Amino acid sequence: MDELSTAQLAGQAAHDLSLWGLFLQADIVVKIVMLLLIVASVWCWAIIFDKARKIRRLRAAADDFEESFWSGGSLEDLYDRAGREPQEPMAAVFGAGMREWQYSTETPGDGHGHLRAGFDSRLERSMGLTLSREMGETERGMTFLASVGSTAPFIGLFGTVWGIMNSFTSIAASANTSLAVVAPGIAEALFATALGLFAAIPATAAYNKFSNDLAKYAERLENFAGEFGAILSRHINERT
Repeated sequence: MDELSTAQLAGQAAHDLSLWGLFLQADIVVKIVMLLLIVASVWCWAIIFDKARKIRRLRAAADDFEESFWSGGSLEDLYDRAGREPQEPMAAVFGAGMREWQYSTETPGDGHGHLRAGFDSRLERSMGLTLSREMGETERGMTFLASVGSTAPFIGLFGTVWGIMNSFTSIAASANTSLAVVAPGIAEALFATALGLFAAIPATAAYNKFSNDLAKYAERLENFAGEFGAILSRHINERT
């Protein structure tokens, strides 16, 4: 009994089972996996906070712009204020439409329907390209969230498998299967899986939430582009 107690105490002293201790005692490959997952997790949280703030700002800016757009004021005045140097996607889409409108109305023609010719297709293409470019900018970082959410558990599992292999190798070399010998190595290995889940769960939840929010915002921009395009098309009809 005294020999067993002494061996257990020695094993406890040799293995620090705190999180920091598990990291320091892990194999170099497992350490690299852990560091990779920690960096990915920190970067995911940075994207999450930035994206949440940006989506709130975009919604507020869109509310303000739509209020100005539907207030009945001059479109030219609104274009001078917001469309020439747009700070948000809806203003950029509006600016693209106004530039096409001004080009069509200022281009010399024969006075027999030249304003109408090709205007709708040019307007749709111009606003569509602007919308795609702006949405691409707002979606930056989403691919990283999706990648971490899908791969982090497997990266953590790789670290766990590697750590368990090393633990079994150590057990075979020492010919000692006591829990005091087995447990620290298994704990080190499972710590990698825990870090993988810690990185993947927030990334997946945030990706799903932001994907839904951005899809709704993109639909809002498309509806605005459609309504604005119809207004400009009516103006063209009135002038032809």
